[in-house]
Amino acid sequence: MMQQTRTGLKELQQLDMRIHDAHQKIRDFDPMFEEVEEPAITLESELESSRKRLKEMRLEERRLELSTEEKRDRIKRLDERLGGVRNLREEAAVSAELEMVRRGLQNDEQEAMTLIDLVRKGEERVSELEAAFTEASELVEPKRKALLADREEARKDLELLEKTREGFAAELDPEELRIYQAIRGKGQRAAVAELTEDGACGNCFGVVPLQHQNEVRHGDTLIRCEACGVILAAPDPDAPEAEAVIAASVPPQAEAEDVEGEASDEEDEEDDADGSEEEE
Repeated sequence: MMQQTRTGLKELQQLDMRIHDAHQKIRDFDPMFEEVEEPAITLESELESSRKRLKEMRLEERRLELSTEEKRDRIKRLDERLGGVRNLREEAAVSAELEMVRRGLQNDEQEAMTLIDLVRKGEERVSELEAAFTEASELVEPKRKALLADREEARKDLELLEKTREGFAAELDPEELRIYQAIRGKGQRAAVAELTEDGACGNCFGVVPLQHQNEVRHGDTLIRCEACGVILAAPDPDAPEAEAVIAASVPPQAEAEDVEGEASDEEDEEDDADGSEEEE
């Protein structure tokens, strides 16, 4: 394989990292929405509870109204019946029933008065909450719209990254792409790592055998780290440490030959200078 394949995998990994960050950025909007909408949501929940309670009290108020009407009608009939009793025993029975119904009516009327006061207070509380909810909603809406716009922009950026990634991956070697995706998986772990200056894996920092280092730098074949399994790639030549990496890859014999050559050149220059002085 050519070296540009390794470079392509490194660039693909950078794209995948950006895509991962873009997904995270979109997820981060959820707590932002919750924070912005929390005051209005709290008021809405309280308002809904108050409305429900008010509705129940109004139903209870209506029940008491019907109950009191029924008891008044019953008292009226008992009064009429009491006027037509034929003996003391019947009079005592009707009088006892009449007294019982009157006490029940009195209790219902007292309960109704208490309930009427609670309904009035409930209506006032609902009105207050409605006003507060309207005000909170008006404050929240601009912030919510701004967040919606930012999230939509983030989604567009993500779509563009994913399309770029799809086109970029199509140009890579299918087998190397398969290996890359198998290593990276769904856990977003590193799949490609550059050699360090001292010839170690840039992911686990385990020392890579010299032969493998040379193969990685020449890009003849795909080499994986024996310790962590990532794909090894040569450092970017444009990176600041490129000169150091290249120097480290030069065999010691070549370095000695370069030093001897530089010393020989310096001696030749000194001889030339001495010859020039003698001629003068």
